[in-house]
Amino acid sequence: MPDIHGYLAEGPRVGIRHFTHDDAVEFTARARESKDQHHPWLFLPISAEAYAAYAGRLIEDPTRAGFLVCEKDSGSIAGFININNIVEGGFLCGALGYGAFAHAAGRGLMTEALDLVVRYAFGPMGLHRLEINVQPGNAASIALARRCGFRLEGFSPDMLYIDGAWRDHERWAITAEMVASRRSAGDAG
Repeated sequence: MPDIHGYLAEGPRVGIRHFTHDDAVEFTARARESKDQHHPWLFLPISAEAYAAYAGRLIEDPTRAGFLVCEKDSGSIAGFININNIVEGGFLCGALGYGAFAHAAGRGLMTEALDLVVRYAFGPMGLHRLEINVQPGNAASIALARRCGFRLEGFSPDMLYIDGAWRDHERWAITAEMVASRRSAGDAG
């Protein structure tokens, strides 16, 4: 249930909420400002039309869930975390994609936000496992996965077609049990 600010979950500095069509102007402006930072890892929508298609998939497709990372003091969008390829049944898994915008990068906001999304996915969404597939050269993304307790599970050559070529990816994952055991260890200390 969203809180009075519209957040699905919140930490000390950020709250997460779903994408809306009304976020187009701010999201695309942030994406344009961050284009150099994201290249060659991400290619975000930078026009209203591209955002409408992108957000529409996250809003309407039940196999996707998109979360905007918002700074609580200003409400500005600091980044995003999407859960794609959500599979129910015996799998209960989704694949994460994320990015910080340039004005928010390096401030620890995405670490706080990814922890919130993981808890939300394993709580209200009822998922059991989340995966992150990241290009080996993307040190910032790998560091975020590691900080948030994801474990390296393998390597997939030529996994995704990005920026004109098939790219290798490392596979990182976390399960509900891993998060529960981290919480138990933290409570015991």
